[in-house]
Amino acid sequence: MQWVDAERAQELSLFRPLGYQKNSCGYCKSRDGSASYYARSNFVLPGHYEELINGGWRRSGNLYYKQNLLRSCCPHYTLRLEASAYRPRRDQRKAINKWNKFILGPEYMRKVARLCPQTREEKKHRKCNFDLLSAVHQSEYGHIKRPIDPATKQPIEPAHRFEVTIEGDSVSQAKFELFRKYQTVIHKDDFSELTPRSFQRFLCSGIKRTPNPLKATNASAKKLGSWHQCYRLDGELIAVAVLDLTPNGVSSVYVFYDPAYEQWEIGKLSAMREIAFSIEKQYQYYYMGYYIHSCQKMRYKANFRPQYILDPESGNWDPLAGEMTEKLNSRSYVSLSRDRRSSPEPVVPEIDGDVEEISLFDIGMPGILTTSQVEALDLDHWLLCFDNGFVHMKNLVDWETMSMTEPMSIKRIVAELAAVLGPKIVQNSAVELIG
Repeated sequence: MQWVDAERAQELSLFRPLGYQKNSCGYCKSRDGSASYYARSNFVLPGHYEELINGGWRRSGNLYYKQNLLRSCCPHYTLRLEASAYRPRRDQRKAINKWNKFILGPEYMRKVARLCPQTREEKKHRKCNFDLLSAVHQSEYGHIKRPIDPATKQPIEPAHRFEVTIEGDSVSQAKFELFRKYQTVIHKDDFSELTPRSFQRFLCSGIKRTPNPLKATNASAKKLGSWHQCYRLDGELIAVAVLDLTPNGVSSVYVFYDPAYEQWEIGKLSAMREIAFSIEKQYQYYYMGYYIHSCQKMRYKANFRPQYILDPESGNWDPLAGEMTEKLNSRSYVSLSRDRRSSPEPVVPEIDGDVEEISLFDIGMPGILTTSQVEALDLDHWLLCFDNGFVHMKNLVDWETMSMTEPMSIKRIVAELAAVLGPKIVQNSAVELIG
């Protein structure tokens, strides 16, 4: 048994491989139309998850997956926006201005304009320049002006008290009830299937959170891990944005809200607020999740510009607008790096029989290591989490004689996980085969 000291163990992410699977597509409803590699983990470090996102992974609760874009009817592309480069479109500016006017109310705005008038230069600047950070905070109760009304000698109050806080991704009755209302009204989910346990598994089982909100001594410390950004109107929870915060990025996981506020375009407002949060807290990138070009409901993501899209083969980031969009209009799978090499269209090998019996290395999945690249890794010393301790793979019985392509062998399972995770994660993680 190779014991790892407690400090070193805290630097390891744990992964339980579930393997490569084909599933029905949730977008076009094609049977066996989507194919992905899956793993589970209850302990992934924020920096490691950033590495995974940049490799095309996403998570749903503690389920992590990387799609095989070449074998899926609706390829899921990873998007990334450099937060400081974001320039809101007219409809986005209009949405947040409309929300601010609703929160503040005409009477408050009229009185404050009279008591705290802007200079001519300020009015001109505001008319010609849209300040994202000012706009998202304009109606937050902690940021608004509350001058004294000469008539009542009391502070002037807005029409509504709007507050936004960021909290740990924990369960609460208010969050669950809001989630259930959203899912049944907006997504037509079965009410009986929405339980506190399913809510926790889906939206409260994220990546390791630091600093702990209950123990943090430095309030200004950069937050990492999974968090809930909560929107409250007059004391009532009306929306929750689930966020994964990594060293350099803010990843949007899910947003749910009270359907009574659907007319206010909460999804659009939350995206703008998350970009502003990225800028203020010095996260370089904002990730809006997967993008399916053929799905009309996802087209709104392309309107947050300038978006970059992850090349599934090279790992490069290419502008979504222009050449990439033109090619996506004509075919579902696009790798600009392949096109630029004038390489032939990728050959998708035929799969006969059960996909689980075929080696991942023979499927032709873009963006994973080849057999020779995995062989170059030191899999012998990759840690296996076992009985509250760790052993090196080489200590397993018959490890040396196992084949990386032999069906159902431990070595094949481990090698395929390494191929999808990549070398950086392999060096700083451990494998759980039972859990």
